Amino acid sequence: MSALANLDTAFFISWLAAAIRLAGPVLLAALGEIYAERSGVLNIGIEGTILMGALTSYMTAVASGSTALGFIAGGVGGLIVGCVLAALYLRAHASQIVVGIVFNIFAAGLATWIYALVMGTASSPTIPMLEPWHIPLLSSLPFIGPILFQQPLPLYLTLILAVVAHYGLFHTRFGLSLRAVGENPRAAHAAGLNVLKIRTWGVLFSCVGAGLAGGYLVTAQIGLFRDNIVSGQGFIALAIVIFGRWSPLKAMVAAFIFGAADALQLSLQLFENTLPPQLLLALPYLLTILAMSGVVGRTLQPSALTQPYRKE
Repeated sequence: MSALANLDTAFFISWLAAAIRLAGPVLLAALGEIYAERSGVLNIGIEGTILMGALTSYMTAVASGSTALGFIAGGVGGLIVGCVLAALYLRAHASQIVVGIVFNIFAAGLATWIYALVMGTASSPTIPMLEPWHIPLLSSLPFIGPILFQQPLPLYLTLILAVVAHYGLFHTRFGLSLRAVGENPRAAHAAGLNVLKIRTWGVLFSCVGAGLAGGYLVTAQIGLFRDNIVSGQGFIALAIVIFGRWSPLKAMVAAFIFGAADALQLSLQLFENTLPPQLLLALPYLLTILAMSGVVGRTLQPSALTQPYRKE
């Protein structure tokens, strides 16, 4: 009986620790996307942005020998992508949905070409990943210590960013202006707000978050770059935004739910189970379909979402 209890405890610790760790990248991408959508821009291109951030992060880490610098470089790569997407969304007035989908396809080919051009056909060298940071005293607590306080540093930064993003969105003048632009851009313009400038900031925040998510994947989870490194996490981040009702703190809870679904199939591999692995692998994507269809997390989206704005 004691052995069975130890087995159950080991399973839950392994599962919950992995759930929190895997929630980090999609939460980073979702936090930025909340700012974009709150400003009225639907940035579907975050899937490709995460991929470009991962590529930038990996190549920087290989060239510099610094994993931490590689993580930061992911955000820089996302910022560059954000400048391009903001120009297409807001200056060229192109369809946000069409541009986002096309960019995701374009980024997949571009990343593969750049990687082959720089790295050649040789096998990918792995980079040393960021080690879990054991918080003194707290990491030794029973049960919750290994789950919450033995995680890589990017995860703690992500959780801090979630709190900062929530405060910035709901308790600052900039956040109020951003939400006003996303609800009624013409009224916001009449009140003296620069709609295009604020929406540009929203897109840039979205892409920086997605780029950092790519850096998180490379430096804290995988340690190398491959074409399928993102595997739909950009679309999961979009679902988290809906599931979290466009709120950073609620998105943090939603990201944990998706992370738990993703981690379940990893943890069950360590123990005997009779469930088909294909079913377990499909769990995060099933939740994504439910969230994006409105079955789960139904709520009112920003009124001016996807609506173009032309300065008169």
